[in-house]
Amino acid sequence: QVQLVESGGGLVQAGGSLRLSCAVSGRSVSRSNMGWFRQPPGKEREFVAAITWSPVSTFYADYVKGRFTISREIAKDTVYLQMNSLKPEDTAVYYCAADGRFGWIKTTTGYDYWGQGTQVTVSS
Repeated sequence: QVQLVESGGGLVQAGGSLRLSCAVSGRSVSRSNMGWFRQPPGKEREFVAAITWSPVSTFYADYVKGRFTISREIAKDTVYLQMNSLKPEDTAVYYCAADGRFGWIKTTTGYDYWGQGTQVTVSS
């Protein structure tokens, strides 16, 4: 059984930083395309970042490029999302996803497994 558990969310002032973690069990992150998505209040879930396993490549949504960094720690089967220069519009529930299909890693339908989400609130 594959389980994903996000942590690291919270309240931060604009310009601040947070690091989200996604601990994965039942699947090795070394052989899974992993993604981060977010769902702002009253909006649909949207793509944030992804990391593929072969080849190892990273992808970002334009609205976080240069501010967010996705990475993985294989020994811990954990994926991270480092978020810097946070803006109020980054406020959302952030979700981790696993087993993304190549060619569909920027879509919510491209993943088989999801975490429960962690709230990120950025105050102005």
